[in-house]
Amino acid sequence: MMRPKLIVVLVLIALFCIILIQNIQPVTLRLFFWKVGMSQIILIPLTMAIGVVIGFIVAKMTGKKKNQ
Repeated sequence: MMRPKLIVVLVLIALFCIILIQNIQPVTLRLFFWKVGMSQIILIPLTMAIGVVIGFIVAKMTGKKKNQ
């Protein structure tokens, strides 16, 4: 029997893969004075990874200590 958490994770991974496969066209990312051309299949996971790292850092900086 599969656990509900595993099912949710598998569905999210499947949806993420579908989104990546449907977005393979090249895009131009403009950030201040820079222009970077890349495929959306690279840009989407890169943006997601940056968001996860920033969220982790913010959570660590604002989180409560466990031993207090």
